Order: sequence, then structure tokens, then C-alpha cells
Amino acid sequence: MQKTHEITLGDVTVTRIEEMHGPIMPADQFFPDMPAQTWQDHREVLVPDHLGADDTMVHIAMQTWLLRSGGRTILVDTGVGNDKARPAVAAWDHLRLDYLGNLARAGVRPEDVDLVVNTHLHVDHVGWNTRSVDGDWVPTFPNATYLMPKADFEFWNPANNPDITGGVNENVFEDSVAPVYAAGQVQLWEGSHTIDAHLSLEAAPGHTPGSSVVKLASGGDRAVFAGDLMHTPLQVAHPEHNSCFCTDPAQARATRRKVLGWAADVNAVVLPAHFSGHGALEVENRGSGFAIKNWAPFARY
Repeated sequence: MQKTHEITLGDVTVTRIEEMHGPIMPADQFFPDMPAQTWQDHREVLVPDHLGADDTMVHIAMQTWLLRSGGRTILVDTGVGNDKARPAVAAWDHLRLDYLGNLARAGVRPEDVDLVVNTHLHVDHVGWNTRSVDGDWVPTFPNATYLMPKADFEFWNPANNPDITGGVNENVFEDSVAPVYAAGQVQLWEGSHTIDAHLSLEAAPGHTPGSSVVKLASGGDRAVFAGDLMHTPLQVAHPEHNSCFCTDPAQARATRRKVLGWAADVNAVVLPAHFSGHGALEVENRGSGFAIKNWAPFARY
């Protein structure tokens, strides 16, 4: 099958919009409880798309899933964003990337977007919610409703969580969440939320209190836009291992197993937020975990 940046699932078109990709963190820091030997045992699957060939750096992508469904243009997660002060992550500080150009090349202008889904409110999922105009943060997508999980909206508000200072989410609520809320474009939800006849949101907590997934059911096709359920394909075979960014490790493990189990049972395409390479995959049950059945036909980064 020809490799592409776009696939069709039932009546929904899915386009992969890149912000950036490459090495991000050493494996032993990103996944502190993952044995070094486990990475070695799976190098054939991981290198070079998901693990450096000559080092132990984990490679990931920052990207948006662009969905065209029911006549609407929908973005799932919005990356890191430009011009933003990110003191905890030097590589993300005051970026100048052509994300909006990539979106335009997919045929979408900011004013065309009807709905933005933030699967959770971590720094690398909300960045393009806003952009700087004359020194003010304004909604990037002026005609869109932004769906945000209520639990994360409350958790990441610095007024409720003084521990944010010094962490990866420092400044994020102020520059990427609050301005959209002030503009009246945010819809908070909890539990579950129906987007349209093909798409629904479900709570998938653990990585953050409000982490969620978008499920697709259209015709005979099934898919799950899995947010930060996983950051590496190694978590397919070893779903018991979390990243260092999971706020509730036990719940994150349980959620990962639940969603991967559903995907294996119904032959759903799994589209994590951060997989580089082919970006998405089908999984199957195997032993105490799961295995990669097929990679999606997206062109590799």
C-alpha cells in the first residue's frame, strides 16, 4: 500500500500534521522502571524511528491528528506551540516552527477549524491552542470550540496546584488554556462526551487526572486516538511500564491495558499522540501484554 500522510476510516479522513520529531530524552530517564535489557531486546522494532541507533535517546513526534468528520474539521491535540516560555524544557522554549504551514498544506486555515480536542492539558498537547498577536495570547482557531477535560482544567490551574512552578507545565495554563477559556471557546467535559456520529471522547485517567482518548466507530472501522497512553511501541509488549510523566502510575497501567485490550479485541487502529515512524498501529493480544500486528500506512517521519 502506498505510504501517505492521510488515511480513511469509514466516513472519517485522518491526516497526520507534524510539528516536529526527533530525540527527546534518555530511555532510563523517560521510563525509569524499564530495564535496560528490555530496550535491547526490542531494538529491531525500535531503531531508528523510536530509539537512537547509537545511543539510548527515545525518539518521539509532536503532531496533531486532523479529522474530517460529519462535515467538520477537527484537531486532536495541538503540540508545543511557538513563542512560549518553557523554562523547564530548553528545546521547547520560544519555538519558531511552521506548524500552521503544515496545516495549510493539508488544506486547513486556522479559521476553518470547527473543533479542537485536547486529550489532556500537558504542555505538548495544548501549545497551538493560542498564538501571540501584538504581545497577547489569542485563540489560534477563532471559530473553534475547544474540548478540554474538566479534571485536567482544574488540576493544571496554578491557583489549585502550586507544584506546577518549576515543572514542565509552568506557564502553560496561563498562555495556552486560560486565554481560550476567557474567549468563551472552551467546553469542559467529564466521563464521556459524544462528538458526532463517528467520534466520542472517553476518560482514560492515569497519565494525568483528566487524560482521555477519542474513539472512532465508522462503518466497519474502529480506531482510538490514544493521547499519551503510550510514548514508545515498547509499551505495547510491556504495558506495565509508565513514562516518568504519569501522575498516577497504577491507574495509568490499568488504563493502558484496558484501551489496548479493547483495540486488540475490535481490531482498532491505535493512534498515539507521539509515535514517530509510521505513527499508528494495530495490536493483538500476546502473552501478558500485546504485540504489534500491523503498522498504519502513514509515511514515516
